[in-house]
Amino acid sequence: MLMLLFMALSGALLCNALPHLITGLRGERFFTPWAKPRGMGTSSAFQNFLWGAANLLVAVGIITRTATQEVPHGLMAICAGFLVTGALLSIIFGRRVSGG
Repeated sequence: MLMLLFMALSGALLCNALPHLITGLRGERFFTPWAKPRGMGTSSAFQNFLWGAANLLVAVGIITRTATQEVPHGLMAICAGFLVTGALLSIIFGRRVSGG
């Protein structure tokens, strides 16, 4: 059960890595946890790239560690973590970008 939670976390981290990597590589500012005001402000493109890369590296680390243990339903847990995180982030970022 714990391994499934770690795999769901890896899916969430993979999903969170995407917007940060993309905006960082495009040279744009985007929200990060350490921006001021916390969680509402934006950080530089470089900081976003680093945050996205960190998310990606941790996710890959979790997946490679758990993949060797042949966890049943592991891929579904990764997908569930990805989909839930994507849905939540789209709502949160949508509100922040539109100002509502």
